[in-house]
Amino acid sequence: MRLSRIRSVRTQDRGGKDLVRTALIGGVGNVLLGDDGVGPFVLSQLESRYTLDEDVELIDLGTPALDLTHQIVGLRSLILIDSIASDDPPGTVLLYRKDDILRIAPAERLDPHSPALSECLMIADMLGASPEHVLLVGIVGESYEPGAPVSQRVKDAIDHSIEKILEELQALDYSFRVKTSPDAPNVWWANDVREDSARCP
Repeated sequence: MRLSRIRSVRTQDRGGKDLVRTALIGGVGNVLLGDDGVGPFVLSQLESRYTLDEDVELIDLGTPALDLTHQIVGLRSLILIDSIASDDPPGTVLLYRKDDILRIAPAERLDPHSPALSECLMIADMLGASPEHVLLVGIVGESYEPGAPVSQRVKDAIDHSIEKILEELQALDYSFRVKTSPDAPNVWWANDVREDSARCP
């Protein structure tokens, strides 16, 4: 099955009008490879639980290559969620800033997508249009078997990951509010999503 590399979650308002964005929250990963899909999984949970500023866009980025550059050029803020490799226990949430990504990625792969991310950030820098604020919310993965669901220890980190995203938005003066009636999360690839997955942290 061939999947689109970039899958939009919300790019227009309810009237169909295109939105001017200054921030992007992107879920990175292949949803058909177990914990590699935790980025889109967290993104779907965030979308289902919270209403964000209109200039904050949520996008399922899939497995981006250099085509990510046109998504990030000109942004004020970029927040990415991705599975990472680390000696820490599965489910550990680690935060990386732009300097961390550019320093670590050439020598040590944080994940299969980090080389593309670092290259895109460098290209955006050369264009003079790199995001001012960059945060990678990395979740240490456990299993990447084809067709496997997100592992339980990684699922247990979802609430903590969302808290870190909301803290970043608040620090950057973006507003959000809890939905009084959470939507069903759009996790079409997961057959084992628990009924309590729409809880607010």
